[in-house]
Amino acid sequence: MIDQNRHAPPPQCDVCVVGSGPVGLALATRLVERGLRVLVLESGDVGIEPSIQALADADIDPNAHDDMSIVTSRQLGGTSNLWGARALPFDPIDFEDRDWVGVRWPIRYDDMAAYLPAAVKVTASGAPIYEEPFGDDHVDRVFAAAGPKFSAYALERWANEQRAQVIHQEAIRDNPNLVIRTGVTVVGFHFAENGRVEAVDVRGSKDGAAMTLPVRELVLAAGGIETARLLLAAQLQAPDRFGGKEGPLGRYYQGHLVGEVADIHFAKPEFARVFDFRVDRYGSYVRRRIVATPETQRAERLLNCAFWPVVPKIGHAGHRSAILSMIYLTMKMGPVARLIVAEKIRQMNFTPEDSSITAHIVNMMRDAPAAGRFGIGFLAKRFDKKTRLPGVFVRNPSGRYGLSYHSEQLPNPLSRLKLTDRKDRLGLPRLAIDLRFLPEDAASTLRQHALLDEWLRASGIAVLHHRYSETERTSAILHQARHGTHQIGLTRMGSTRREGVVDRNCTTFDCPNLHLATTGVLPTSGQANPTLTSVALALRLADKLSQNQ
Repeated sequence: MIDQNRHAPPPQCDVCVVGSGPVGLALATRLVERGLRVLVLESGDVGIEPSIQALADADIDPNAHDDMSIVTSRQLGGTSNLWGARALPFDPIDFEDRDWVGVRWPIRYDDMAAYLPAAVKVTASGAPIYEEPFGDDHVDRVFAAAGPKFSAYALERWANEQRAQVIHQEAIRDNPNLVIRTGVTVVGFHFAENGRVEAVDVRGSKDGAAMTLPVRELVLAAGGIETARLLLAAQLQAPDRFGGKEGPLGRYYQGHLVGEVADIHFAKPEFARVFDFRVDRYGSYVRRRIVATPETQRAERLLNCAFWPVVPKIGHAGHRSAILSMIYLTMKMGPVARLIVAEKIRQMNFTPEDSSITAHIVNMMRDAPAAGRFGIGFLAKRFDKKTRLPGVFVRNPSGRYGLSYHSEQLPNPLSRLKLTDRKDRLGLPRLAIDLRFLPEDAASTLRQHALLDEWLRASGIAVLHHRYSETERTSAILHQARHGTHQIGLTRMGSTRREGVVDRNCTTFDCPNLHLATTGVLPTSGQANPTLTSVALALRLADKLSQNQ
């Protein structure tokens, strides 16, 4: 149940979970299914409250990091309210010992994959199927003949419902062992001499009323950034805690390199058609990605990266498409667009070189009926209660599309968070965020473009057309590199407290009853979005906690 009585002592619990986002609620509901009593502490309310959201404000470089309003969400359901709903796991190669990446996972792929069926269920994303042939004999033959350097059999899936509070609404409403107290913010911890957390200090998110709550087992599931912030604040009281000031806490901050520096020109329409969105036999939307095979990544010492074709840059009215101009104009209407797409995705559609609004209106007038039919059809599929269309892929008669990439970022100890001297109104130090992308990140992405172009040309599937000269390409990739929604590596797992903040079971090395369930525990970023993998690891943690009771 949702408990908004913020001043009364909460009921006793076996596990206290801080944060009600997709990872925290997945863990909490798993625990109550195992018969444990769970108290979830959520800083926000049932809906967004600007004064509470402002508690997450931080110092950022807007050229490298997304605004905090689109990377954190202090409300019931957490960042699932902002999530684009893409749900796919990390790849087996991500868990291998890749010396060119420079960090080792203390677990293997199978440790995580055992929980993928359950993770798929609690993210409403169909089935744990992430690779399959095209189902078109001709297309299958052509792509198979291209050779083993790349694969276009890789699938990404989307959740049919993105909001965690909706997915888990029955447990929230009906299970008496699950209590979610909203409007309370954790600001500190009480540690015993043996290192255990005995209690947490909480403040009313609006009125600042203070309370201390005893805990038996504590799980921080407040997102990668906010979880690291709480631990950094705790480290102020004991500088050697969590690996010490020169240890891994708050370092190795990673997201993904996302952008477009080339177009892909398909030789035949059927080669482009197979990359469209579709509902598969398991009842969720899927789309294909082109990825370098593990053999290619090892031979070339590459970071993991995925590619897929997208519509031309919608901001350039030179495409002369009524449909694309309608999409662009809709995206410019922020409050309306945010009902349709994640704000991060909306912002990615704009550049300083965009054409004028008038030019897009002229495009729309050229074929207003077609634009209207497309808009009605898209909205019907987007707001379908069973399957939710995640995006658009408008077929281009010329066969030419943008080529989007989503690439791994190297772990870098200088990419980090630091506490500042400024505090929020509840007394917690604010953060300075220094997310750094390296030339080596761009070099790997650029090398994969070259290898992909060779693979496509040799098979007659497509060719790539670079948008920048050879000398400009690295800087173009780094110029587009800006992230903040994935928050990987900040509290990473490791084999020792010098390598990581948590062990292979997501328990902190320095505190046996303090556990983390966030994207921050992932040591590397892979090519996949981190939500599904983080949910799987949270379910694994829930089972460990259940066994220990």
